[in-house]
Order: sequence, then structure tokens, then C-alpha cells
Amino acid sequence: MDALVDTAWLARQLEDAAPLRICDVRWYLDPARRGRDAWRAGHIPGAVFLDVDEDLSAPGGGRGLPAGRHPWPSEAQFARAAGAAGIGPGVRVVAYDDAAGSVAARLWYLLRAHGHDDVAVLDGGIAKWMAEGRPVATAEPPFEPAVFTGRLRPGFVIDKAAMVAGHRRRLVLDARAAERYRGETEPIDPRAGHVPGARSAPWTGNVTADPVPVLRPAADLRRRYEALGAAAEEPIVYCGSGVTACHDLLALHLAGLRGTLYAGSWSEWSSDPSLPAATGEED
Repeated sequence: MDALVDTAWLARQLEDAAPLRICDVRWYLDPARRGRDAWRAGHIPGAVFLDVDEDLSAPGGGRGLPAGRHPWPSEAQFARAAGAAGIGPGVRVVAYDDAAGSVAARLWYLLRAHGHDDVAVLDGGIAKWMAEGRPVATAEPPFEPAVFTGRLRPGFVIDKAAMVAGHRRRLVLDARAAERYRGETEPIDPRAGHVPGARSAPWTGNVTADPVPVLRPAADLRRRYEALGAAAEEPIVYCGSGVTACHDLLALHLAGLRGTLYAGSWSEWSSDPSLPAATGEED
């Protein structure tokens, strides 16, 4: 299955008997909003809900904590969450959100990192689905849990120690908003700025400016990341907490390129006062 599918494709699959698990992974930075509430209010028929904080991150995350806001889950934890959602061998997975894929890409990357390649992000997410007048459901769908046996593949994720050792020798891309990268504002994490040497690559540059944003064509994404140096060198990618960086990694994949996730991202790096922070633009 392609890493990106459209709403027309998904609508056809709803009539197919092939094993398919649709996952709603809506998540909001605003603590007053909850993805599970949005799912209960209306979701794509058959979609189960996976929580970024509880299912797609290890325990112990949070603002200002050394582990970062969304620590990378252990193999065992992710296997439990994926299996409980009915994801097992031979099951196709489609992940969606209402944020242009910036959250759904976390599940896409986690599954691929653990050896489950039959996974895609729904282009345009539920916003495009609803804009087209397609049906939504409110009932929890019936499904059978599965046994997920994935193992973490090498090269998909690095920890803080590897980032400290390698960031000066590798191409590093920062997927956060440009003003956060430059250190002009920092509304969430302990310090403003970016990992020294990193280049700014906001995830929002991967999508169109349409009323319902979708991913830019692969050729456009290729040009964008070639200009950043990603064709010559496989980059390390980070964001605030390791979620939206996965959107850059999805875009790299669609462009025929590869990258590695620094899982702790800026929330982990900025929580360690012994590590440097840079501001402004890099050369």
C-alpha cells in the first residue's frame, strides 16, 4: 500500500472485505480539547481511536520533563497498543487526523519503524472526508484485538546520546514553525531556539494552502528536501516532541528519500541545561 491514500480510495475500501484498520489519532496541544471526544462526536466509519499520549508515547512525558513530552514507546508498550487496536499481521492500516496528517504521521512512522509497512496516512484526513459529504459514525466499531509482534528496526530512531554525539556531523532538520526554530517564541518547552547546526524545515511546508490542506506532489517535496541537502545526506529530523517531525519523515519518504527521528526532540533537548541552544538562522 502507498504511504498516502486519498478519500476516494478509502471509501472504496469500506466496501471491501480485506482486513483494514482505520485509526483516528486526533490530538490537540490545547488541554481543553481531547482527541477521544472528537472521535466520539464523529469519525470515519470503522475507525478506532489511538491516543498520542497514552498509546503512541511512553509513560513519563510532559512539559519540562527530561524525557520530553512524547517519549518513544518501548516495543512491548507499542505492541500492546497496536494489538488492542486490532493491528496484526496482514492488516492494512490507515491513519488520519484533522491536522493535515501532522499527527497521523506519528502512527505511520511507529508502525513502519516496527516492521509493519502496510500503513498509510489519509491525505486531507477527516476534514477532507467531511468536506466531501462522506458518512461519519459515532458508535464504537466492533473489532477483534490482534497480536502485534513488531520489532524496532535499526536506523529509524535515535536517542539523546546519539543526537549529542552526531548532530554536528549530520544534516539535522527542525520540523517546528520557523519562529520557534529561530528562538523568537517558545510557548511550550523550557528554552527557545534550536539544536545548533539544524536547518529549519517546518512540516507545514509539506502541504498545500487549500481550505483543506493536502500533501504537495512528490516532485515538489523532492525539490524542497533536495534544497535542504537531504538527497546528499540522510537527515536527522526533530520537532517539539517527536510527533510532527514524522510528517517531515513522511514527506521525505514520498520524495524517495529517508530520514531518522530524534525521538525526544526539542522538548527533551531544551530540558537539559548542559546542552547548547542556537537562535536565528543557520548558514
